[in-house]
Amino acid sequence: MTSLRPDRKFFLLACLVLALGTLVLYSPVAQFSFVDFDDDEYVSENPVTQAGLTWQGLQWAFNGIHVGNWHPLSWLSHELDCQLFGLHAGAHHLVNVAFHIANTLLLFALLRGLTGAAGRSAFVAALFAWHPLHVESVAWVAERKDVLSTFFWLLTLMAYARYANDAKLKTKDAKRFYALALLACAAALLSKPMAVTLPFTLLLLDVWPLKRFPIFDFQFPVFAKMFIEKIPFFFLSLALCAVTFLAQHGAGAVSALAWSIRLANVPVAYLRYLGKTFWPADLAIVYPYVYHWPAATVAGAVLLLALVSALALARVRRQPWFAVGWFWFLGTLVPVIGFVQVGAQAMADRYFYIPSIGLFIALVWGATELCAARPNGKFLLSVLGGSALAGCVLVTSAQIENWRNSTSLFLHALGVTQNNYVADNALGKAFERAGNNGRALVLYREAVRIEPRYPISQYNLGLALIGFGLQDEALEHLAAAAQLDPRNADAQFNLGIFFSQNQRLPDAVRCFESALAVRPDFAAAHARLAETLVKLEKFSDAAAHFREALRWQPDQDKVKKELAELLAAQPALK
Repeated sequence: MTSLRPDRKFFLLACLVLALGTLVLYSPVAQFSFVDFDDDEYVSENPVTQAGLTWQGLQWAFNGIHVGNWHPLSWLSHELDCQLFGLHAGAHHLVNVAFHIANTLLLFALLRGLTGAAGRSAFVAALFAWHPLHVESVAWVAERKDVLSTFFWLLTLMAYARYANDAKLKTKDAKRFYALALLACAAALLSKPMAVTLPFTLLLLDVWPLKRFPIFDFQFPVFAKMFIEKIPFFFLSLALCAVTFLAQHGAGAVSALAWSIRLANVPVAYLRYLGKTFWPADLAIVYPYVYHWPAATVAGAVLLLALVSALALARVRRQPWFAVGWFWFLGTLVPVIGFVQVGAQAMADRYFYIPSIGLFIALVWGATELCAARPNGKFLLSVLGGSALAGCVLVTSAQIENWRNSTSLFLHALGVTQNNYVADNALGKAFERAGNNGRALVLYREAVRIEPRYPISQYNLGLALIGFGLQDEALEHLAAAAQLDPRNADAQFNLGIFFSQNQRLPDAVRCFESALAVRPDFAAAHARLAETLVKLEKFSDAAAHFREALRWQPDQDKVKKELAELLAAQPALK
């Protein structure tokens, strides 16, 4: 029997350790539930997703804007999960873990193949697999788009690296691998819009480790060739940028924060990501926006980022991995750093999933070079590396437990942040689902007190007040939610129910129609609108909406009965 070469043995052993270690670390998620924060819209309360892989579900995923974004492959992956596992939350969680393990192994194989540095590549992959900042991307079912997009991102890099090698050797397979890279890039973009920076990372790979771009001897024709071959990738990214901006703007997800506030947050957010990389404490699902950073803090952050960037450029010839890693980190965060502010968060752990790769490369290659110049450098590197990985595993294990359910997740967020109205609102929803309506009402009131411009807490507070019989106050908050976010179909729907119950039928019709303008597949809104139209004696329109309700949700016995009664009373509508 032929024995394996030492480098092959190391590769297989490293893959085994990375895969098993990650699986054991994240194994508790098999017992976790869905959380009341996006998981409901993506899976647990989404009838289209729950129906599994269907022709209607395929059309729905590609033809519409849902939850403020267009990422059809992510929707299809959730539909497949429901097809296979139903609403078994643990199985959905484990699929995320499987993708995270696959991404870890792809990253290791990619770096090892490109650099030949098996040890350093394995360490980068281990940091990627076990760093606490990645828990959010893995333990949150709704963040399937993160691990799925990264899976195709890494496949793109692998196919592109093979294309670059074959193009250099002028083999016939070069075009095939170029096409595969382009296809994988499209899949990454269809999984999550943040992948728009993928073509930028291909240019970085040309600098190092592919060394296709002659940094020692700049030649414009070579640079032009490198750029021209990326044009199809950039075209895909620009198209996705346009679709995403229109989707988020149309869904009301783009914040109207002043430019001065957003620009001040950008350099500070970069430093906060760096800080949490080295000291991952006080991690939370939501970091509230700070509206007034001290000028000295902002200026200091800008200066530090500029100095490191200048240093990276100055040393690009001697240490190209430093420049590539640093600008990978800076560049891939651009879509989510706040230039276009989406949502209420100042930053998010999930946004670090892909940018961390560049930072880890710079840190690992830098530490290796630094230790190599010292006596007992290998021992020192082993101690530092082992300590870093052990610390990551311990903190990650604790952070994973916070994701067990909605209550633990948002109690933790409130414990490590201040003025977190998003967490107050989400924790209120968790208590409401558990039947603790009094505590939920207190949390909703607190969320509205901190930030009255947040439509979701206004909406939830309005619904809670109805439950306590405070109708007039409820109407005030429901109306505020509808005004703050006219495209919030749920707010419009429940405001319509309120008007209907209080015999304000024309107002109810207006609200139900507003909800359906945003979500034409909103079966409950079709049914409620039909009921209201019957009261207004608009029987033809009512029959049409009863039929639409059944088209989107055929198993509604109450709607079937109401439609049958209407048709019996109005035979001409049959």
